[in-house]
Amino acid sequence: MRIFANISRPVSKIGAIGLVGLLAACAQPAPGPSGFHDPNEPRNRKIHDFNRKVDQAVLRPASGAYGSTIPKPVRTGVSNFSSNLGLPSAVLNNLLQADLRGAVHNTTRFFINSTVGLGGLFDPASGAKVYEVEADFGGTLAKWGFAEGAYVELPLAGPSTNRDAVGLLVDLVTDPVGQVLPRGEKYIATTTTVLDAMNSRYTFTDTVDSVLYESADSYAQLRLFYLQNRRFELGEEASADGVDPYSDPYFDPYEDPYE
Repeated sequence: MRIFANISRPVSKIGAIGLVGLLAACAQPAPGPSGFHDPNEPRNRKIHDFNRKVDQAVLRPASGAYGSTIPKPVRTGVSNFSSNLGLPSAVLNNLLQADLRGAVHNTTRFFINSTVGLGGLFDPASGAKVYEVEADFGGTLAKWGFAEGAYVELPLAGPSTNRDAVGLLVDLVTDPVGQVLPRGEKYIATTTTVLDAMNSRYTFTDTVDSVLYESADSYAQLRLFYLQNRRFELGEEASADGVDPYSDPYFDPYEDPYE
């Protein structure tokens, strides 16, 4: 589960050095014959085992309790609210990607749901066919030619790449909503993000369980699904070994709870 905490402070010196290092890693060679670049697989597998244990001990039972005790309309309202708070960040990345149409589209959606939708609890924008144009800083880096770099698995955040790890950090630090909300409201925003992730974990429990607990090699399976779907999402080419990332674009066990 990808749990985003609101970060309102500037990146520390150490964080900045790490950011530069990750950006440099994006210049690594393209995926090899296997279709992915995973030079740190032993370390990634240890983190994967940790994430799997956290899911089994905490996230899976907590999401089950949340989904079975909280009525679906309430859970949907919380998820709508969380999604609406993420739109300003998407607008920022639309602009950074020179996607003015996407920026106008997401701004319109944010305005409709924030007013008619009572702060985002309801989603009248989708009823008007004004859907979100997804954008994040990892996609912005891809837009301007940064390679995905090595595959990594992040503690609690799950599967990623060097490029997307940089994007995650930048999105957290530059989140417009996180910059303007007072401290108390930031806790509310963080809580709704966590609850949205739990709702998604509950909604996709069969799919997530099949990957994490029923696969012969859950690490390899998760890596494959993540890279396939992320490359499809960004419109990148099929991998060198002929594995088609377009083969199952809608099957992503971490589509909402980890993103």
